[in-house]
Amino acid sequence: MKVDQKGHTVIIKNTQGDVNSFLEKVTKQFKTFEKQNIIIDLSSDADLSENDLKLFLPLSKQHKKAKKSFLIVVSELDFNAVSDKLTVVPSLLEANDIIEMEEIERDLGF
Repeated sequence: MKVDQKGHTVIIKNTQGDVNSFLEKVTKQFKTFEKQNIIIDLSSDADLSENDLKLFLPLSKQHKKAKKSFLIVVSELDFNAVSDKLTVVPSLLEANDIIEMEEIERDLGF
């Protein structure tokens, strides 16, 4: 697990390849990141399924309740098959753009 902090956003990259153990580590350290926007970078995992992504749903719900952004970056996936409750994007650039838009919406009271 590699953690990279940029301003009000934390990018957490899966370096071990196993989604379940990665999710366990992120969950254990969640209190460390709870006050920042989170980008989960799974772009290096080639064989991810929609079910793997659903495992992140509880963390996503908890983080969005705290009025922070929670995004998952996956490079190759059928994005239409993913739950609407998760924000999944194909690149880090797009993830950062969405965080900026969500920050503006929160500032405006939406």
